[in-house]
Amino acid sequence: MKILISNDDGYLAPGIIALADALSSCAEVTVVAPDSNRSGSSNSLTLERPLTVSQTDGGVYYVNGTPSDCVHIALTGLLAFRPDLIVSGINQGQNMGDDTLYSGTVAAATEGYLFGIPAIAFSQIERGWIELDAAARVAREIVLRQFESLPRPYLLNVNIPNRPYDQLGRPVATRLGKRHASEPVHKLTDPFGKDMYWIGAVGKIRDASEGTDFHAAAQGLISITPLQIDLTHAQQLQHLREALA
Repeated sequence: MKILISNDDGYLAPGIIALADALSSCAEVTVVAPDSNRSGSSNSLTLERPLTVSQTDGGVYYVNGTPSDCVHIALTGLLAFRPDLIVSGINQGQNMGDDTLYSGTVAAATEGYLFGIPAIAFSQIERGWIELDAAARVAREIVLRQFESLPRPYLLNVNIPNRPYDQLGRPVATRLGKRHASEPVHKLTDPFGKDMYWIGAVGKIRDASEGTDFHAAAQGLISITPLQIDLTHAQQLQHLREALA
């Protein structure tokens, strides 16, 4: 199995190093990741300037662009093969509920999915890389399951509690929960009197009911959410057709 690994924390992040180490024992692994932290970059592609690709002595590729850039370049010009699977992470901090729309970790997996390749995004619930080895072990086990019964390509979003391996709950299938609107921005003033704005914290959880990723995480379970890209509001589509008739 050939696996392409990326992330949004950058190629030097402990999460991607642990993930690559864990998967290298069961697959041929290639890492193509951003040169620095690109958290919150979502699915953006860099179109206003050319991108450069560098390589470490250990063979890791790093790009001066977004997670989506990394996977896009890897699949359309850098690699001489088509990966069997795209894996992203392990992210420092959860990507659940509405946060998945902003996540660069999920975006890297999504880019592979858009090219018709199965993809999995991995995140730890809490920041700080606590129990990272356990999370990497879980990631390897999930990759090895291969989910042959799922229609391909599939796009899975996995969130793993920061617990020792023997204290982790089982993997469960979940849906995305919901958050309230984000907290207000923090307004600052620079030394020249110009206003500056720092994006505020994410909103509090609004829907953590049973079956959601938030609920699973609170129970110490490993949340696996299947994602899709179709943003069409199916329920409003017929109403719109009637309004336009």
